[in-house]
Amino acid sequence: MRRATRFMTDRVATEGGYVWSYLPDMSRRWGEMEAKPTMIWVQDPGTAAMGHLFLDAWHATGEEQYYRAAEQVAGALVRGQHPSGGWHYFIDFGGDASARDWHETIGRQGRRLEEFRHYYGNATFDDGGTVESGKFLLRLYLARNDPTWRAPLDRVVDFVLDAQYPIGGWPQRFPIDRSYSNGGLPDYTANITFNDDVASNNIAFLMLVHQALGERRVLDSIRRGMGVFLLAQQGQPQPGWALQYTRELEPAGARTSEPPSLATHTTYACVQQLMQFYRWTGDSKYLARIPEAIAWLEKLQLPPERQLNGFTHPTFIEVGTDRALYLKESGSWTGDTRNEIVYEPKDGVSWVNRKLDLARLREGYRRLLALSRNEATRGSPLLARDRIPLPRYFVVREVRGSDLNIAEGDGRRAADVVAALNREGYWPTPLRATSNRWRPPAEAALLPPSRAADGRLLDARDTSPYITDTPAVGISTGTYINNMAVLIRALDDTARLDKKA
Repeated sequence: MRRATRFMTDRVATEGGYVWSYLPDMSRRWGEMEAKPTMIWVQDPGTAAMGHLFLDAWHATGEEQYYRAAEQVAGALVRGQHPSGGWHYFIDFGGDASARDWHETIGRQGRRLEEFRHYYGNATFDDGGTVESGKFLLRLYLARNDPTWRAPLDRVVDFVLDAQYPIGGWPQRFPIDRSYSNGGLPDYTANITFNDDVASNNIAFLMLVHQALGERRVLDSIRRGMGVFLLAQQGQPQPGWALQYTRELEPAGARTSEPPSLATHTTYACVQQLMQFYRWTGDSKYLARIPEAIAWLEKLQLPPERQLNGFTHPTFIEVGTDRALYLKESGSWTGDTRNEIVYEPKDGVSWVNRKLDLARLREGYRRLLALSRNEATRGSPLLARDRIPLPRYFVVREVRGSDLNIAEGDGRRAADVVAALNREGYWPTPLRATSNRWRPPAEAALLPPSRAADGRLLDARDTSPYITDTPAVGISTGTYINNMAVLIRALDDTARLDKKA
């Protein structure tokens, strides 16, 4: 653990922060898209996640190396904190001109990731980067009550409170900026957003602030945030939720691949959140319409012959008809992309289907109903008389259930992780996600297309990441985080065994 961490802090970090992956010679690096050497990525598994891991390691060992690494992460995040209190997807220590240049080159030429085509100059709730950074600063402040971190923590809390609409929802980006039109479509970043768990993540962050600090000023925001889930659920015969809404709570579109519609996976996630709200409050209003939503999802389930590779539900559902919406791309390689709505999936159609475990959802609801109110709300930070300490670990717990997990269920032991650490001090990882290098469009247009692992041909001008069959081997923050989690659990297991002995 010490060797791997020294390598990350001494040879990989940029001003204390991180992106997602690197070639060993540092000639290229990536977050969600390719990054400049002056950039760090905020969203997981980037800088905030690394800060959480360092604090987990410090709690496990008590060694100052990890606390210092966590402070370095915090310093990087605070330097890149927007004046409003939130964060963009990345921080560029090269300054505003460098960030604009990135958006006008790599960002603008990413066909798939339309959110990077325009430099708004504000902060975002998308992908949890802002609130994960806030959670990390909360943990770091609580570790030693160091006032250095209280002011930036308070700015994050203010940002979440200031950005919330009176009705209870949050926009994707804040402060609001509606100046950008993508391909002639209205800007969507001010829409009330459920996509990527924006509302859920914000409520969870404010709940941690209340739980750990006793901040009563966040309680009204928490209650309004929970209430918007009830208000946004559509009436019969379509009692589901959309990815985004207008301020009048009408389902709204976002990127060209996200039409105005209801969304099955968002509905599934909102049902889970309503059950969590009941556990926090004991108020049965959060349970009242769950059966309707589950029944609607059951009605939308694809017939067995169409459940290819375990995908059970179409993603987008047309408002008013329950017909599945599929999107067929048209237009050139970027800029004027269009998505024609069709009603049957065919070759070249994106965002096809989702895997939803309705049996698990129904069973979770049944088990919750079987509990008494006192049993269901035991440990609720809203109902507790005293402050509840935060969990000792954040990453170690989350790795066990995350998409990045390589620590559980594959039979590897801590010794295997130790043996895999190379002489330089990192775990060599095949970097299956790659991208075309940015070149001026006229130059790139003359190059042959790249081929993704799924056989798609990708225009050489497109800088969106893709999965390759011929990955380079490099350095991955996700691998570091997961392997460190294996070793932290091994330390805990050893300590428990020693205590028993």
